[in-house]
Amino acid sequence: MPSLWIRSARVIDPAAKRNGVGDLFITDGRLVPSLSAAAKKAATVIDAKGLVACPGLVDIHVHFREPGQTHKETIGTGSRAAAAGGFTTVVCMPNTAPVADNAGTIQFINDAARRDAVIKVLPTGCITVGMKGTHLAPFGSLKRAGIVALTDDGDCVQSNELMRRACEYAKMFNLPIMDHCQDAALTQGSVMNEGTVSTRLGLRGWPHAAEDIIVARNVILSEYTGAHIHLQHISSRYSVGIIRRAKSRGVKITAEATPHHLALTEESLATYDTNFKMNPPLRTEADRRALIAGLRDGTLDCISTDHAPHTDYEKDKEFDYAPNGILGLETSLAVSLDVLVRRSKFQLSQVIDLLTHRGARILGLPAGTLAAGAAADVCLFDPNETWTYDAKTGFSKSSNSPWHGQKLTGRVKTTIVDGRVVFANGQITV
Repeated sequence: MPSLWIRSARVIDPAAKRNGVGDLFITDGRLVPSLSAAAKKAATVIDAKGLVACPGLVDIHVHFREPGQTHKETIGTGSRAAAAGGFTTVVCMPNTAPVADNAGTIQFINDAARRDAVIKVLPTGCITVGMKGTHLAPFGSLKRAGIVALTDDGDCVQSNELMRRACEYAKMFNLPIMDHCQDAALTQGSVMNEGTVSTRLGLRGWPHAAEDIIVARNVILSEYTGAHIHLQHISSRYSVGIIRRAKSRGVKITAEATPHHLALTEESLATYDTNFKMNPPLRTEADRRALIAGLRDGTLDCISTDHAPHTDYEKDKEFDYAPNGILGLETSLAVSLDVLVRRSKFQLSQVIDLLTHRGARILGLPAGTLAAGAAADVCLFDPNETWTYDAKTGFSKSSNSPWHGQKLTGRVKTTIVDGRVVFANGQITV
């Protein structure tokens, strides 16, 4: 590949504490301090004046549905949606069909990623066989196959004893556990947050206690075993408080928030639009504000999308019967900038940190920095460009987004993976 010279960008790399107008140089897929005069003459130049150059975004919680659910998404289409959103590294959940509880399925996912993905797609493996919550999956063979974490995301291990054993074995293999925190007994038939809005709409409520109880359980088990447990898509202000207190004691807990839980509340469900139905559900304004406060003070460690594609015909049902989940990859940056920078007065560098280095650090991924020698994974975006998101013409195979047809501010212009431009000016280029 020819060398790349990204010129006159506002370079923001929180991991390297860089924030200012400057240039980036790329040779052989790696970032380098500079190019020789001859190399500069031969390099491909990207004029990035007025744009922000940051590390490629990192999302440690996506659903690409392959194998078995390719009518919703594939590794190929999901990776293109990710590239359009500025992401260069994503971590896929194992609730596929069959679930990723064995080395053969992990090999299938890795082969598909090498063949079809335009960005870096990394697999996770199940905590339990079949994601049934009764027997532990073979952690050792899963790790040898290439997983980066263990999770039954989509379900939650209900047995405290089994979760304890999972923590002990995961620690032996130096694998983080990522947990979807939900007490199933408290959420049977639940479709939205429990409260006055659910009563008004006549929909069965999902109490925040169902999340809080499992968060507390995981804090206790992490402290007891020394295992690293990452808490997925936190939505409850009470959970934020539990995590904050645990971190003050040095417990090995990390946690994420999603753009939709930062931006939206249960009031969005007033029209019974199933594109606002998700798990955990949208909660109250007090919960939303607590999540923002948790990101501000470090209680919550990163932003992840929980990108969860579903077909139109699956979502076009009575609210009770529609599946949970929404798209997130193509809108994550713009929504995060709106909620955190424009409305909550975060520094732009703080938000980029939450979308890049912080997620990579949780799973020990070689991503999220523009330091010399690092892989040349770069996102160029215009923080001030306003555009209308059309989920129907997006890169995902599905279109279940609450932001369809809405104006957003902040748009990805170019995504570079290992020094290769994979997305530019609205098009996939590879």
